[in-house]
Amino acid sequence: MSQIEDIVAGYRVLAEHGIIDAYGHISLRHEDDPNKYLLARSVAPEIVTADDIIEYDLDSTPLNAAGRDSVKERFIHGEIYKARPDVFAVVHNHSPTVVPFSVTGVPMRPLFHMASFVGYGVPVYEIRDHKQGSDLLVSDPALGASLAAVLGDHPAALLRGHGAVVVGENVARAVGRSVYLEMSARMQLQAITLAGPNGNITYLDEAEVAASTPVQDYYRAWPMWRAKALAKFPPS
Repeated sequence: MSQIEDIVAGYRVLAEHGIIDAYGHISLRHEDDPNKYLLARSVAPEIVTADDIIEYDLDSTPLNAAGRDSVKERFIHGEIYKARPDVFAVVHNHSPTVVPFSVTGVPMRPLFHMASFVGYGVPVYEIRDHKQGSDLLVSDPALGASLAAVLGDHPAALLRGHGAVVVGENVARAVGRSVYLEMSARMQLQAITLAGPNGNITYLDEAEVAASTPVQDYYRAWPMWRAKALAKFPPS
């Protein structure tokens, strides 16, 4: 399986699940050089092909753009790769049910075993702490670095009024976490609605999170998602 096919499939899987629409992106750390990463040009995710993939250094400078436009928020990816040598895939999305948790002060908590990683914490990045009057886009290295600092060693972070960033040690985990983060947000919202203001919700405890998260590699789901995505439209 080539990295190019993986990243093309990643874009299409996330689009198919409604995690990204005309915007949002996934990157992979280059398999031959950890100081580079791959990211598609500025194009709608569902129609990404192999010809759209650009190689970047960790300063997010394009190395083979050949006239192709880079996404403004590529600095999210480069700065996270700098800060997190364990990360090999980064997703930035506008996952719709996640956004309300970024603006209400209600923390995301783990209630669904497939998204137990939420129990490791999903901090909120407040761009106002770093730039006043912004368009909420993480569009320069300083903002990318400040987001990476808020992410810390967590599996995901929310961007206030914007979306989320999700990371993984491989493409399967980054994509899987993105899909299940949206599901978990939807379920938590439903549970809060059902329980009412004084109701009780049983969340996963620390031991359950610790037992569940290491086995969440999504290696049953990823090959299925990938095959469907590449069969629907060839990668190039």
